[in-house]
Amino acid sequence: MKNNFYLKDLNNDAKYFLAGFLITMAIGIAIGLSYVYLTTEMTPIGINDQFRGSEVLANEIPEKFPKPLENMVLTTHNHLLSFSMITLLIGIIFYFNSIIGGKSKLILLLEPFASSLLMFASLWIMKFLYSGFVYLMIISAICTYLCWYIMIFVSVYELLCKKD
Repeated sequence: MKNNFYLKDLNNDAKYFLAGFLITMAIGIAIGLSYVYLTTEMTPIGINDQFRGSEVLANEIPEKFPKPLENMVLTTHNHLLSFSMITLLIGIIFYFNSIIGGKSKLILLLEPFASSLLMFASLWIMKFLYSGFVYLMIISAICTYLCWYIMIFVSVYELLCKKD
């Protein structure tokens, strides 16, 4: 992946525009993660309770009833579409960085697509077949978010800090 054009070569207006977009995306992703924390406490038990339901909590908290099929389909649909768009937009910008190249760049560009698919496949398996798949869901989510933040950090660094 050899580029002839890099983020550092952009004029200042384009650099600030793209950096603003990436920073806003990072904040939006962080808010999404805070929602996950508020609804699941980011624990395997909390995630299982959120999607499989909790007999103990369902009497007190209506949201802790098992998620119906329609909700699972809608959640999967919305998240796969939005995660793929997030990966595409961040990836397009990251592609033109001069800091990370070669196979590392390719892995960072492609991995969030694979992890997103794995994350939501494991959600379905966890919900309907075996609750232990929550751990695969957690690992794939960590990989997705880690790649996004690495791509954002590297791109913002090059846009705002790197001098040739």
